[in-house]
Amino acid sequence: MTSTVPSSVDPKALQSVLDGRWAHVRRDARENLDDPDFLPVYGETMQEARERVTRAARKLAESGRVGLGFPKAYGGQDDAGGSTTSIEMLAFGDLSLMVKAGVQWGLFGGALQLLGTKRQHDKYLRDVMSFDLPGCFAMTETGHGSDVQQLRTTCTYDPATETFDLHTPHQAARKDYIGNAAKDGRMAVVFAQLITQGKNHGVHAWLVPIRDEQGNAMPGVTIGDDGPKAGLPGVDNGRLTFDHVSVPRDMLLDRYGQVAADGTYTSSIENETRRFFTMLGTLVRGRVSVGGSASSATKLALDIATRYGDARRQFAAPGEEREIVINDYLVHQRKLLPALATTYALHFAQDELVATMHDVQTAAHVDGKVLDEDAQRELESRAAGLKVAQTAHATRTIQMCREACGGAGYLQENRLPHLKADTDVFTTFEGDNTVLLQLVAKGLLTGYRDTFGSLEGWGKVGFIADMVRETVLERTAARALIARLIDAVPGRDDEVPMLDRGWQLKMFEFREKHALEGAIRRLRKNSTTEGMAPFDMFNDVQDHVLKTAQTHIDRVVLEAFVAGVDRTEDAGAQALMDKVCDLYALSTIEADKAWFLEHGQLTPSRAKTLTSTVNQLLRELRPHIITLVDAFAIPAEWKAAKILEEEPGRQEAMAARDAEVRAEAEGSQASGESATDLEVAPAQ
Repeated sequence: MTSTVPSSVDPKALQSVLDGRWAHVRRDARENLDDPDFLPVYGETMQEARERVTRAARKLAESGRVGLGFPKAYGGQDDAGGSTTSIEMLAFGDLSLMVKAGVQWGLFGGALQLLGTKRQHDKYLRDVMSFDLPGCFAMTETGHGSDVQQLRTTCTYDPATETFDLHTPHQAARKDYIGNAAKDGRMAVVFAQLITQGKNHGVHAWLVPIRDEQGNAMPGVTIGDDGPKAGLPGVDNGRLTFDHVSVPRDMLLDRYGQVAADGTYTSSIENETRRFFTMLGTLVRGRVSVGGSASSATKLALDIATRYGDARRQFAAPGEEREIVINDYLVHQRKLLPALATTYALHFAQDELVATMHDVQTAAHVDGKVLDEDAQRELESRAAGLKVAQTAHATRTIQMCREACGGAGYLQENRLPHLKADTDVFTTFEGDNTVLLQLVAKGLLTGYRDTFGSLEGWGKVGFIADMVRETVLERTAARALIARLIDAVPGRDDEVPMLDRGWQLKMFEFREKHALEGAIRRLRKNSTTEGMAPFDMFNDVQDHVLKTAQTHIDRVVLEAFVAGVDRTEDAGAQALMDKVCDLYALSTIEADKAWFLEHGQLTPSRAKTLTSTVNQLLRELRPHIITLVDAFAIPAEWKAAKILEEEPGRQEAMAARDAEVRAEAEGSQASGESATDLEVAPAQ
């Protein structure tokens, strides 16, 4: 049973909880990121957008705010969590600037920092931070995107010249979609197969100059322009091809693998697959930033659509002259409020992820030590899963917000078309979402990163379901709280009130464990099928594997939200978030109602009660819908949506309507109505 929400909740109390550990970074952004160049300009050409975003990137560098994640020795703050939070805040502005900044200081600068050594830091890091050395992150190839381990670009060492020969063997191996390449980049971190003394040691990274100071392509480097895209017009994505380019030996980013003058290769990590994933694992901050930025765009879209829905009127009720505010329609509430609840849930999951990433990376690389492998593996899995959840939610929700605003939502001046176009690629860059779901599932199934590069032996491992379940369920910071709530669930499941938090958690947990065990059973069955190839063993159960990953992510997100509610000190804010958490949990169960019915976790009558309970939650949350978006604390000037500009009498109309809604809500509470009392199924 959740507590009653006061008729009025201070949005600043909610904001305080949402702002979290890096509240000072959020506050600084709100107060200082007010340059017009940081916002989208509607109707500008691609060339104009690129010039403006480059200008904005220089301003950002001059402000000193790009140094949060870099070492103090070079003018940074060694604050990985602060750096990621600052990118999230930048994403409320023009997403082209966020992506360009992410390429320059997250990917290019991050690779130099985390894969390079002190001599390379001393030579280049300050220029990267100041934007005096614009750079690229050249990993993806036209023919190889997600399968980075099989990149075709080669970099072959010649001991006679003490240089590497960097070569693109065919057009499918060209570096493609590379941010900063088409216009600004002067140097690239290039990923290629390292070959020395006739042996391939796998993918490594090199610093490679691609333009001289006059902007001309370096010898052997061919630079192309990807041209207009669906969105992100201010990002100069390009193509790079290398024709036997000579790269000095000291340009290898050699933290994890070194080549001596005579060509001898050494590494502190002997296993090639482990070395590869360790190198890529150090770059997890980019994936975390993409997820957080997608959530920022989602919050902005919801802010615009929710405020518009509180002002826009459509159709009068019978006997009434005044038309009805569209936020009062149940169907509109079913669009906005579950999306808001999911956005809150994902915010707390992201907050927990950023804190974990910061703590893991801060503890790493001390006195030459490498990352804790178990902690790093869990961090990467969580980052992959939340990136999927946040970017998929952004794509769905921004489209819904566009539709919720009708024709006005289709106008560029109202921001939503820009958000829709700019975030569309988020589901496939920094890791394709389907591939990332498989990564999450493989982590759950095996627990060992070593096997991620191969399917061999997948069905042959002697899985013990109980052991797997225990391993999975340990992976949350709030485990003690969660266990206490689940243990307190009274009676039979079909008699427990749906607002019982323990029951909600138990449902999420059951679904995850059942999906995981089902995938294991199928893999084991396939492993005993004579003549079945390793690829087919896994491919045959791919749908179950993806379901396993999705249910795991949902459970992790719910637990993060529950922990966030638990640590909220303001009583009114906690009561409101408690209701929002109920809505997230029950709307997620409702969306997968067929599965829960099929697996005996809901009876038909209880499934109907689930729908009526969600509808009651929507009624209870309706008076607080503006408070929920106010808590995002997005400065008005950042929204750049004409739809939100005040019209004569609009504020007064909204205030009057707020008073009506609150009075209705208080009347319902006074009569003793609550979602827990509803056991009547909706009419069939």
